Amino acid sequence: MKPHASDLVAAAVVTLLPWQQYICHACGYIYDEAVGDADGGLAAGTRYADIPDDWACPLCGVTKSDFELYAAPSPAALRARTTVGGSNRRASSQRHRPGVVIVGGGRAGWQMAENLRAADADLPLTLVSACAGDRYDKPQLSVGLARGIAADQWIKERAVDAARRLNLTLLPHTQAIRICRDTRQLRTTRGNLSYAHLVLAHGAQAALPAALPAALCWRINHLDAYLKLRSALGDTPRQVLIVGAGLIGSELANDLALGGHSVTLLDLQSEPLARWQAEQAGQQLLQAWAQLPLRFVGGVKVAALAAVNGRYQVSTECGQHFEADQVIAAAGLQTPGRLAQSAGLAWQHGIAVDPLTLCSSAPGIYALGDCITVNGQASRFIEPIARQARSITAAILGGNAVPYEQRAALVRVKTSSMPLTLH
Repeated sequence: MKPHASDLVAAAVVTLLPWQQYICHACGYIYDEAVGDADGGLAAGTRYADIPDDWACPLCGVTKSDFELYAAPSPAALRARTTVGGSNRRASSQRHRPGVVIVGGGRAGWQMAENLRAADADLPLTLVSACAGDRYDKPQLSVGLARGIAADQWIKERAVDAARRLNLTLLPHTQAIRICRDTRQLRTTRGNLSYAHLVLAHGAQAALPAALPAALCWRINHLDAYLKLRSALGDTPRQVLIVGAGLIGSELANDLALGGHSVTLLDLQSEPLARWQAEQAGQQLLQAWAQLPLRFVGGVKVAALAAVNGRYQVSTECGQHFEADQVIAAAGLQTPGRLAQSAGLAWQHGIAVDPLTLCSSAPGIYALGDCITVNGQASRFIEPIARQARSITAAILGGNAVPYEQRAALVRVKTSSMPLTLH
């Protein structure tokens, strides 16, 4: 049966329409119709209107309803944003007005800076970052090989460019040492900073089991470490051992195996992603991994790691032995407590914050992202960060309150052999 002429015309019109982009309100991910989302089952050329309603954002897991049409701002608009109010007026204002100091150059820190600047063009802002502070999509670290992301393709915006755009003072490669609550100062390796409000967004660190010496294994929690690992692996297939088969360990194991490396994945539990056993996530992964150079060994606890003749030997408490060219620790996250302890902040496996305002137990000190707990519960996912930043911005600037709302997270597991969306 030949297609009707009107159908051919309609198809031609659709093909000729320009490709659109849509931005996620929660994390800033941009869906490009021309590119699609291969891991999410959307082929290149999939129109936004044709995406199923239960499709999940590749970065933060929210659904299609959290996206809207996106148009990149023009250079003129960006220039206008950085000169609102006039440079002389702003310089004078900043010299005489206490400001906000943000600790952390990751997604949470920059999101906080974006929100504050959008709400107040003249508010003095300082961002302290232990690393360079360049902006990139951290969740992509566990899919870099499968997606062929080269070393020079990771950074979305250099920290110095973001600082210039937002008119803030950037202190990269600077450690925050101590909070002096009585004088409202933050001690850093580059001197003391006075603040009217302090926002802690320094995240969490990859946990290190006692049996794994830090000098002998990798912990992939930021771009610098990831790029160094990729360099160490080189272009030749290697044997890689990963300790921990949770979300990060499983994603890294899947990606490295797709990249041609032979991977051994160890965990205390009997299957990967044991947190989602009720949804049979682990069994689905094991079936998908059957055709990959990926071996899962469950029910084991690492007893020792040693370097022998340029390679690494791992022993378990039950007497098993493994060899590898590289070892990765993926045993979860823990929040560093030094800053919080220096200020005497309430602590519940992280910085305890008010459920509505995200203020810590000290007036004027707020926190968001991976470093906080709300009612004792951590939420180390991307989606809440934008909402947390909005709540803190409202609390700091004294406008209408924007209470933070805890929500159950929708988790997108970026294992392209078997992509999963879990609760």
